[in-house]
Amino acid sequence: MKTPKRRYPTPALEKGLDILELFALEPSGLTKSDVARRLNRTVSEIFRMLLCLEERGYISRSDEDDRFRLSLKIFRMALEYPPTKRLVAEALPVMQDLVHELNQSVHLGVLEGGHVVIIAQADSPVSPGFYVKAGSIVDLMHAATGHVILAHIPREQCNRAVEIWQHQTGNRIPKDLEEHLAKIREQGYEERDSYQIRGVINITYPVLDENNNAVAALTVPYLARLEDPATPRTVRAALREASLKLTEAIGGTHHPAIAQAEKKPARKPRAPQPQPA
Repeated sequence: MKTPKRRYPTPALEKGLDILELFALEPSGLTKSDVARRLNRTVSEIFRMLLCLEERGYISRSDEDDRFRLSLKIFRMALEYPPTKRLVAEALPVMQDLVHELNQSVHLGVLEGGHVVIIAQADSPVSPGFYVKAGSIVDLMHAATGHVILAHIPREQCNRAVEIWQHQTGNRIPKDLEEHLAKIREQGYEERDSYQIRGVINITYPVLDENNNAVAALTVPYLARLEDPATPRTVRAALREASLKLTEAIGGTHHPAIAQAEKKPARKPRAPQPQPA
């Protein structure tokens, strides 16, 4: 895919955005020398940009190790964006009902460039539990949330997100990605072992807009507990209902595979057979 030629280059803006995108991938923070080396810039030009971003509140500096870190300002701005704000407002009651029904945590993620951002999260009411906190940034290829969203957006948008991910990480695109996404589209959801935590099964359903495209995804990181009736099957059923409810709340349309599963008629009981006299 060819990148369209820009008529009005903005090197200063691009430099600032490069720095913000770099910090988004480094939660432990970076020194000014680290940033300069990663972006192939001089320390002096990077330092001026860092001071500007710090004064505007986009990054903050630790007194202990002189490292800069991304602040929560961009996250707060994203939450205040009207569509996101409405999505979170509609999602939280649905998510709270879900965690009390399942005793499992749930989070809501959206696609942002080449990664996934968790914009809302509800904790399991019992302990122990596993959760992903709101504001977390997750690798696109290491998240069931990301895969489900990619599988339910237009191909051009999907390809663009994967290209951005590849540019940001320098990693190769998984060979089976297209096949994997096709399977998700066919069944309407994703269920697989966590990429990061052993013993956790991520179960994910999409939240769709009026064009049947994913705007977000709901994920339950299922953790089996002794004497807990919740199973992957019960989680799938409850999470499917929650995703349908949230999709309806934002004016979206149901995914055919999900709606079909919802409407599948129950098997009729067999008629009693006559007994021999």
